[in-house]
Amino acid sequence: MAMFEVLRKDYSDYLQQHFKLSDVSLFQKKCVERCANDSDRKVAIDQALRDSLLAVLTENASGNVRSLELYITFCIELCRKDLATASMPVMLLGDIFDSMTLDRCEQLFTFVENNVTVWKEDLFFAACKNNLLRMCNDLLRRLSRSQQTVFCGRILLFLAKFFPFSERSGLNIVSEFNLENHTEFGLEKAEEDNLEQITKDDDKSENKIPIDYNLYRKFWALQDFFRNPNQCYNKIHWKVFSAHASNVLSAFASFKLEEQRSYPTTCIKMDTSMEGPYKETHYFAKYLTNQKLLELQLSDSNFRRYVLLQFLILFQYLNSTVKFKAETHELKPDQVEWVKTTTDQVYTLLTETPPDGPTFAETVKNILKREEHWNAWKNEGCPPFKRPTSDVTDEEPRKPRRSRRRIGDVIRDAQAVGKYHMGNPELTKLWNLCPNNLEACKSKDRDFLPSLETYFEDAIMELDPAAMVDDKYKKVNDGNFGWRALRLLARRSPHFFVHGNYPINKLPEYLETMIKKIAKDRPTQSDVKLETEETPPSESTDQEFNEDVLKQESEQVDAESADVKARKLNKVTPEMVAKLSDSLKNDWKKLATKFGYTNDEIAFFQSKTTPYEQCKTMLEIWAEEDEDASVENLAYILEGLKYTEALAVLKS
Repeated sequence: MAMFEVLRKDYSDYLQQHFKLSDVSLFQKKCVERCANDSDRKVAIDQALRDSLLAVLTENASGNVRSLELYITFCIELCRKDLATASMPVMLLGDIFDSMTLDRCEQLFTFVENNVTVWKEDLFFAACKNNLLRMCNDLLRRLSRSQQTVFCGRILLFLAKFFPFSERSGLNIVSEFNLENHTEFGLEKAEEDNLEQITKDDDKSENKIPIDYNLYRKFWALQDFFRNPNQCYNKIHWKVFSAHASNVLSAFASFKLEEQRSYPTTCIKMDTSMEGPYKETHYFAKYLTNQKLLELQLSDSNFRRYVLLQFLILFQYLNSTVKFKAETHELKPDQVEWVKTTTDQVYTLLTETPPDGPTFAETVKNILKREEHWNAWKNEGCPPFKRPTSDVTDEEPRKPRRSRRRIGDVIRDAQAVGKYHMGNPELTKLWNLCPNNLEACKSKDRDFLPSLETYFEDAIMELDPAAMVDDKYKKVNDGNFGWRALRLLARRSPHFFVHGNYPINKLPEYLETMIKKIAKDRPTQSDVKLETEETPPSESTDQEFNEDVLKQESEQVDAESADVKARKLNKVTPEMVAKLSDSLKNDWKKLATKFGYTNDEIAFFQSKTTPYEQCKTMLEIWAEEDEDASVENLAYILEGLKYTEALAVLKS
């Protein structure tokens, strides 16, 4: 013990000296020279770190957190040198938060947020995660949810970033609700007197919602259904809920809010230089439930949005599939239709609520759609987000790959025969249809000009007096036809460039002259057989090259691995049932409820003489009749119900 005290004092002196110099290497050298035993040295350094922290806190009583951040950073480096326990940085942070005011805690918590990557390292994560969670919970207990809302949100966001999605401590596995969140409402004389001055000016307004006690009672009674949605599956409670919801939504629809586009001249401009009660605006997470305030609350667009969003969340839960939801918790067809109609009404009210109502409604719709994916993930048991590993034994033997030719050799061979290699089978085939681009442009397939006889066929017939076509209906008088005819004559007819003695006065007259010349040439051209130009046949090397390239490209594609076989589930044996019945004989009713048994079925189980027989009968029937009855599913349910003793018996 005396040796520990000596080491503790010496290491405290070393820390105070080398912390100011930020020299970890020299501190490590002195510590190793002082004590060669790792375990004794590490314990003494841990205690010395706490002792030195008191001195640092005393020196920084003014409120500067920079030196505290440097001290924690110095401690992190000691942990990486294996001089201190990996949990020491978070333990020191917990001591610092316990000794400081909330304002300074909020400043220091920025350091914790910025170093989230450090806490997630393999060295610190396993050792620090419980201490970090305890530290954040201690801070949340000190904070006011209504006054320090932003700080509370920062702490929760940090925990969400730090812990993985599949962390059991942050999951509500059995889908339970916070039934302790009660909303109390009612009228008291004292509250009416205190709020008399607040509502004095508002009573004079002409455009307001008529608030009576019935509307007030129905409005706040809905909060109990939002707290525990499973009440809606009860027939009597459903009638109460649907009636109250219809009345409240009708009140919202009868009094529409208008967006405020102008502000009075007496409004106070919020500025950073302001002092007094207007400097900060506080957000209260819980609204007051006094009847006098309901009229003002219904005139607040944010308040309306909160209530309407509660309706949408409740409706989504009622229609969704939840793993631990009882079989009796299912809506009837008429209830499903009412929920669908009311959902459309709620979205309409959200769209009509300023400001930016349509944008807000669309955002809510997208968020709830994404929530369906999280619900499916929860039903699957919250598996970790990891890429599944393939089982080597289940894979089919792969064929040995053929050795690939070097890309340089492939391109060289292609250029030797005047071809292209594009690296893709389809592109290679396309480019090698005609390697010479100029010849491809001159191809007969790309000649889209019609022949003179085809284009002027109707015009030639119109020139025949026997056709008796009026001049204004002839094609030569059409400007579009004439413009195309001139371009075609310039490309096809030798008469277009013959110099005439007379200038062209009108286009129709010129076209008639040219058409007559073309008509005279038609008999001569009809007797002459036109020779067709044949494209030279492609060389045999072209086909061979294309086939070789396509074969090489297809060989580069790897075959997909076979699907992993479905995991086989183990059945529950009679021996397991006997052992579990002895462990669960006092708490089997809660397990029966999770299995989905009704009250009549539970009463049947209770007809047995002893609790052991009752539990055994229930487990035997569940193992024989339930399709999902397996050791894995039973272990998952016991883990969610926190039956650790029964879970240990099952795994043994």
